[in-house]
Amino acid sequence: MRRIFDISPPLSEALAVWPGDTPLRREIQLDMNRGDNITLSCLHGTPHLGAHADGPNHYGRGARGIDERPLDDFLGPCQLIRVAAAPRSRVCLEDLQVAITEERVLLCTGTYPDPNHFREDFAALEPGLVDQLYELGVRLIGIDTPSVDLFHSKDLPAHRRFLEHDMAILEGLVLAGVPPGRYELLALPLRLVDCDASPVRAILRTLP
Repeated sequence: MRRIFDISPPLSEALAVWPGDTPLRREIQLDMNRGDNITLSCLHGTPHLGAHADGPNHYGRGARGIDERPLDDFLGPCQLIRVAAAPRSRVCLEDLQVAITEERVLLCTGTYPDPNHFREDFAALEPGLVDQLYELGVRLIGIDTPSVDLFHSKDLPAHRRFLEHDMAILEGLVLAGVPPGRYELLALPLRLVDCDASPVRAILRTLP
């Protein structure tokens, strides 16, 4: 039997979001426990909640929304790599210490261990790493931190390399309990028209 690893944090009001962004809030409009005939609620919050896919228009003026990213970017064989990343460091190709074999690469840095507690010292990606992985045929990079750039970065150099190569980004993954190796990734974004991101229910499935 193929094993499934859920690599998405639970979405609740306890989930931390980027400082200044809109946290998740559920407004209950009808409630069967109050005598209503159905339960009905409304969600408020940033589309960058938990495990999410960035739309190119999040970091590129005039770029496409998340609804226009090809779905097959987020579906297919992937490679999970654990790296020894120091806080506030940028991961480079030498840190991976394994050969790249798949079009989708997920990086477990271990620098953002609790999705309910925001910390600013998470690791990110060296812009040159994005270039090098693109040259190796990679179309998507995922990471277990809130961003592929460092917290205090304003010019977002890693994001810009993704834009240049039209590569897909997954951020906010929970990878700590998953052994490194090859898997099938399923992390489809919602079809949110012109939106700058979408939450995903990201899972890894062991290969047959």
